[in-house]
Amino acid sequence: MRDVAVFSGSAHPDLAREVCTHLGVPLSPTRISRFANDCLGVQLQANCRERDVFLVQPLVRPVQEHLVELLLMCDAARGASAGRITVVMPHYSYARSDKKDAPRISIGGRLVADLLVAAGASRVLAMTLHSPQVHGFFSVPVDHLNALRELAAHFRQYDLTHTTVVSPDLGNAKEAAAFARLIGARVAAGAKQRFAEDRVSISSVIGDVGGRDVIVLDDEIAKGSTVLELLGLLRASGVRSVRVACTHGLFAAGALKRLSEQPDVLEIVCTNTVPVPADGEGTDKLRVLSIAPALAEAVRRIHNGESVSALFEQS
Repeated sequence: MRDVAVFSGSAHPDLAREVCTHLGVPLSPTRISRFANDCLGVQLQANCRERDVFLVQPLVRPVQEHLVELLLMCDAARGASAGRITVVMPHYSYARSDKKDAPRISIGGRLVADLLVAAGASRVLAMTLHSPQVHGFFSVPVDHLNALRELAAHFRQYDLTHTTVVSPDLGNAKEAAAFARLIGARVAAGAKQRFAEDRVSISSVIGDVGGRDVIVLDDEIAKGSTVLELLGLLRASGVRSVRVACTHGLFAAGALKRLSEQPDVLEIVCTNTVPVPADGEGTDKLRVLSIAPALAEAVRRIHNGESVSALFEQS
């Protein structure tokens, strides 16, 4: 592909390299340094002038460091006269800050979107945003992908005759229903109430799960408290088996270990939008699917002025 330059920050260079392999272009080098006063410095070490520049950087721990890297990369590309700057952000962690549900709090999802645009982003390529309204926080075009096709391709290897896809809450029920249609399964949802970051209550499961094989589907798993709470209800309902799936496998604070230790959880499936946590190598239940081909195809279509939404119409 001519006139395309792909750069990566330090958040997930392996994913950026895999995307470049599918595109057939080299990953252009980025130099990230730290000054004596602890400020970050970024240099894009390839020509950007009038080129279509793609900056790959999910916002993962340490989120603030990686955010500042991304802002500096945008500014560097703009200062180098890039023709267009597309931020490829497989995971937008600030998307969880999407509403004012308490007095005197910041809507971080909108603020960070404004910062990216102010730094020079011309458009954004994102994967499975936490809620639909986050798309509207950006004042530049956003191509919003999901990983449902990749997840569906994985689960089709199993007998899905008696399968129900369960969303842990009603907010994710639409995605769960779309996934259930892809694999020909039923759908159910939990009635969840969150009291704190790591304390939730699920009062009931709406839908038929008794005696069925269940796939618990969420957009992301951080501490895993929601899934663990849901597992108790599913056991009480007499499910036959449980598999857990998500797009963003953050698995913070030992969540992967806790989920793997549940004897009735047969499998934990996520994608590589974020790096696999270090304890991921300690369990044989984890399956990591690559979304690099989907990102690469979206990048190709953006560069060529083709429809990105058509990717999902082909599903």
